Amino acid sequence: MDRLTEMEAFATVVDQGGFTDAAKKMGISKSAVSKHVSALEARLGARLLNRTTRRVSPTEIGLAYYDRARRVLNDAGEADALVTSMQTAPSGLLRISVATDFGVNHLSPVLGEFLQSYPDITVNMVLNNRYVELISEGFDMAVRIGDLEDSTLRARKLAETTRRMIASPGYFAQYGRPDKIDDLNEHKLLHYSNQANSAVWKITAPSGEKRQVRTAGWLTVNDGQSLLNACVSGLGIAYLPAFLYADAMAKGLVEEAIPGLPVEVQGIYAVYPPGRFTQPKVRAFIDFLVDAFADRGPDNW
Repeated sequence: MDRLTEMEAFATVVDQGGFTDAAKKMGISKSAVSKHVSALEARLGARLLNRTTRRVSPTEIGLAYYDRARRVLNDAGEADALVTSMQTAPSGLLRISVATDFGVNHLSPVLGEFLQSYPDITVNMVLNNRYVELISEGFDMAVRIGDLEDSTLRARKLAETTRRMIASPGYFAQYGRPDKIDDLNEHKLLHYSNQANSAVWKITAPSGEKRQVRTAGWLTVNDGQSLLNACVSGLGIAYLPAFLYADAMAKGLVEEAIPGLPVEVQGIYAVYPPGRFTQPKVRAFIDFLVDAFADRGPDNW
């Protein structure tokens, strides 16, 4: 007899508390269930069930075997579900969390193409500037930028972006241009309030030394686009990613504050809950984003 069927019959008898209910659960006769369990006990050379006229319960050995057998059966069920899902067209509601700046400027413009390609998927994209808890808040995935703090999530890199200190030509004309990191203490800095330690800028010196600049900002705001607008208006120096400032820099609206410094590069990632396999709708969207951003970054945005 099939070993997996024997295990399933035994585990179902334990789950259901008897042969009659186990037979109903499996959709086979009571005698067939009994034969499968008897064959399993004969093969193992051990009694797994205590049988009385009123009830059936696992022996000590049977209980130990049940724990392992149930894991094997669950794994087999997941394997079957994996194959089924991989052959099924992606569908259903896809809930995505995206940082507002990246979502508005780069994700929103490509969503239409994705939805046209996968008409059975509906998207609920939530734009916010906080670190959401994917599982507890009901998100299928998120797009995150920079170091990944939650190591339990699975991640796939979509692109990279540089991060530079920038300001407008008008600001430099009025306040001068810093020549070195220490000069930033004398300048008007614009801070992003949603980042931890937003008033502390971590900068790499030409020597490779990691430096920290702690200066009170003239403006603190929780939106990157607003910081860029403040830069263009000449209000100060901001530390922003290329996916925000690239267009403004190409038009000459902003310039790099200290061009000689090493450039910081950050990863842009799709993150999703851990599991033995990825939902087709999530896999389809991540594959789409990888293709959509294949020619982007680190400076090309």
